[in-house]
Amino acid sequence: MAFQRADRLNALPPYLFLEIDRKKRAALAAGVDVIDLGVGDPDKPTPGFVVEAMQRAVADPANHRYPFDTGVPEFRRQTAAWFAQRFGVELDWQTELITIIGSKEGLGHLPLAVLNPGDCALVPQPGYPVYSAATLFAGGMPFIMDLREERNWLPDLDAIPADIRRKARLMYLNYPNNPTAAVAPREFFEKAVAFARENDILIAQDAAYSELYYGRRPMSILQIPGAKDVAIEFHSLSKTFNMTGWRLGFAVGNADALAALAKVKSNLDSGQFNSIQWAGVEAYRGIDRIEVRAMQDLYAERRDILVEGLQKIGCRVRRPEATFYVWGACPKGYDSMTFAARVLEEAAVVLIPGVGFGRAGEGYFRAALTTDADRIREAVARLAKLTF
Repeated sequence: MAFQRADRLNALPPYLFLEIDRKKRAALAAGVDVIDLGVGDPDKPTPGFVVEAMQRAVADPANHRYPFDTGVPEFRRQTAAWFAQRFGVELDWQTELITIIGSKEGLGHLPLAVLNPGDCALVPQPGYPVYSAATLFAGGMPFIMDLREERNWLPDLDAIPADIRRKARLMYLNYPNNPTAAVAPREFFEKAVAFARENDILIAQDAAYSELYYGRRPMSILQIPGAKDVAIEFHSLSKTFNMTGWRLGFAVGNADALAALAKVKSNLDSGQFNSIQWAGVEAYRGIDRIEVRAMQDLYAERRDILVEGLQKIGCRVRRPEATFYVWGACPKGYDSMTFAARVLEEAAVVLIPGVGFGRAGEGYFRAALTTDADRIREAVARLAKLTF
């Protein structure tokens, strides 16, 4: 019998990084020294105090059984306490906070909890591809909110047509933003909450990069009065604590929406391993330790090296206030795929073409700061030899 994929897979957009990936693999196979600025995966290890907490928890037989369905109570209490200290927002840890298996899992399962077939989700682009994919998997229709440089990479909520507003049940936001590194001001979150209330829409704010900032601290959407009525926010330990492989996060906000998400999860997964959650408890207890906060200085140094180097070769680049990404405009005469391909072929440096994050990303590229400063200096030196 011939295997046939489900229609929901065929509805996904094409994987636009395929050619770049092919060229990278070919270069590596040929022994070329490739500098990969494409992967958003921290290159430093998880802090030792978190690893030690995990080792202790794994040795405890009490953690060898099925996890708690909505999360280890102490992990939920600890993250709620951190949230209150960091954002000034009090949470009921029993109803307004659930553990998720990394923020990607929660963001991906959410449409199954809140969308019916034919409902619309408002999806920002350039943006994280999971938002559109999850909407399609749930039978929903993504409506693309283009993010533009002239609007500081914020969606124009006033431009969303009336018929789309009537169909919309969910709106994804992501600040600090991947890939643009934009930070949303309070005024935008206020407008988004008012918009969601007026149109009966749930906001899903992806705050995975809230603790990677350089100066002004990003805010939570839940700091806006009334936001709990219309919003949930997703947080992750992946970037803050260099724990991408551990798959641990939490979602906070509207209790009814979280209960719906928890019901989906209870039917599809058994929760995250309790030992990982106990390590997460220790992580948040030690979030102000020097080895955690030092990551901001590390990324700031790398950011400055890369931004200044890109500016010298003629790329229009803003110095990011948050995240470990640099988002820049391609040189004149280049689309994002052509620029990324030439940089890889002639300088052996990997950049991500902006069009891979949606059509509004065309003409831009993303570079990750998850590479040692000396390697970034080398990448800059190679780029400086090219003529655009």
